[in-house]
Amino acid sequence: MREAGAAVRFAATFTPELLEGCALAIGADAAEAELQALAVACRARGVPVNVVDRPGLCTALMPAIIDRAPVTVAISTGGAAPVLARMVRQKVEAVLPPELGRIAALAERFKSAVRRRLPDLAARRRFLDGVLGGQPAELAAAGREAEADMAFAAALDAADLALPGIVHLVGAGPGAPDLLTLRALRLLGEADVIVHDRLGTEAVLEMARRDAERIFVGKARANHCVPQADINTLLVRLAREGKRVVRLKGGDPLIFGRGGEEAEALAAAGIACEVVPGVTAALACAAGAGIPLTHRDCARAVTFVTGHRRDGGVDVAGLVRPGQTLAIYMGIATLGPLREALVAEGLDPATPAAVVERGGTDRQRVLRGTLESITAEAPAWVTGGPALLLVGEVVGRSARGWAAAA
Repeated sequence: MREAGAAVRFAATFTPELLEGCALAIGADAAEAELQALAVACRARGVPVNVVDRPGLCTALMPAIIDRAPVTVAISTGGAAPVLARMVRQKVEAVLPPELGRIAALAERFKSAVRRRLPDLAARRRFLDGVLGGQPAELAAAGREAEADMAFAAALDAADLALPGIVHLVGAGPGAPDLLTLRALRLLGEADVIVHDRLGTEAVLEMARRDAERIFVGKARANHCVPQADINTLLVRLAREGKRVVRLKGGDPLIFGRGGEEAEALAAAGIACEVVPGVTAALACAAGAGIPLTHRDCARAVTFVTGHRRDGGVDVAGLVRPGQTLAIYMGIATLGPLREALVAEGLDPATPAAVVERGGTDRQRVLRGTLESITAEAPAWVTGGPALLLVGEVVGRSARGWAAAA
């Protein structure tokens, strides 16, 4: 408190007169009756009070502080566990460089100049993303203030008044936020607009910048919230407005995610596009269920296949071969026809199989059996979440102990 400029008065016992002219009161290491009296008197007078380790007596809580002036980070557990807040502070403090304040001071010195030069908010934000993560910031952190100012000024002079838009086709993985790639996480923090599908969890969207516009275009089989052609048009329009767009897709954008169609539409419109891979469903589901997709003893190949064609039919011609695992996406609605087609191709209906619903998340469920039993049981077993069908000898060898440990 003294470091923040407060005048601190100490008293061994509490009397109401101590609250005269007081902006904040703190009680610690005192008898219970005195702590109670302090809390009651402060509430009556409207003086914020913090009684250490007694959140029920508090009207103000004291966070753990990381000071990188002018940058300040406060961490609070709402009074539940102050020691935990201190532990979190230590972890965060280890990540934040001591020189962070110098970088903030650099931005402050050029704040007015940046606003004059780049009145457009999106262009200004993109410029600052670049310089505060680039050479001017590195020079400032090294204490080379004059050189940092020169580099910042040069970058500002060369900045485009209206930067061209770009679309990033980003794989969100199975829905667990800690399975996002580092690049995906960075782009979510930089995006002006996020165009997203029906994701496995909301936790991934929570990693995005708070003020980014979010547009839902979710799709399920035979139930398109926004037709694909309209999504393509939307992405082109947003980019032409100079926006930095993240097109967020569950799994991987280029594995049954129509990312290829969107990339082609963007290329035809002359829009810059980047694809950021994600953990596709087959990998997440197999890992979570303890099923090795390949195994030297029984599976030398794995094939990703969609459970239905564009017209709703199924096509598994040539897919039944020994020593192979089939990972079938979007196949629950067509399980009956899939079973018939696979058996017609020569697959034994007693082949081990599993359905993994919401794979890779804390809500994952696994139904194990054979192709025959799964076909009969899965339609009533699934609860509407994304589900993947795995078929092959490796399913019978699933490492359940490994999955449990994970």
